[in-house]
Amino acid sequence: MLGSVPGWPVVLAEGPVVLRPYKRSDAAAWSEVRCVNEPWLAPWESAPPGPWRELNSPRAFSYVYRDMRSSARRGESMPFAVCLRGDNGDRLVGHLNLGNIVRRAFSSAYVGYWVDSRVAGRGVIPTALALAVDHAFGPAGLHRVEINIRPENGPSRRVVEKLGFREEAYHPRYMHIDGTWRDHIGYAMTSEEVAAEGGLLARWRRVRTTTP
Repeated sequence: MLGSVPGWPVVLAEGPVVLRPYKRSDAAAWSEVRCVNEPWLAPWESAPPGPWRELNSPRAFSYVYRDMRSSARRGESMPFAVCLRGDNGDRLVGHLNLGNIVRRAFSSAYVGYWVDSRVAGRGVIPTALALAVDHAFGPAGLHRVEINIRPENGPSRRVVEKLGFREEAYHPRYMHIDGTWRDHIGYAMTSEEVAAEGGLLARWRRVRTTTP
């Protein structure tokens, strides 16, 4: 049962930003966002060989959805559709996954995310990440969250640095992306590092009000 996994399923929200489990009916919206953003996303993603539009078609989503749902049921991940709430309902604008979840003595997860370039720079992913981390450290019962980012991916690094993630490692040839093995910088955060501030979302709210 899905309900047997700590903290899953769940819907999280802060202002117009909503994180929710994917639905089968997301196929067309997911495909549209992915296809429009090929130049924005393709250089940073590990993907199987094949045409981008084929790999990100509504038909391909059915396989992606099945894999995400299966992984979530096993308690190995929490895959969120990142949406923006508006007058016409929620619009899918990105993805955030708490993956590689290991419990017991490790109690840790890795985070991966992407966002529609048309809403980049509006605080969507920092807000989504703060929501997800607070959930990981709360109802999901995790202790540590890690994020690995390529050194040259400045926008993604700024997201985690604004939120106060620690840079703690350099991983040479860490992942095969865009035709070769790419170095990554490892960032991490533990629950104790944000507990005194009332959580990562509370920290992010303060950052947003004090940053020009």
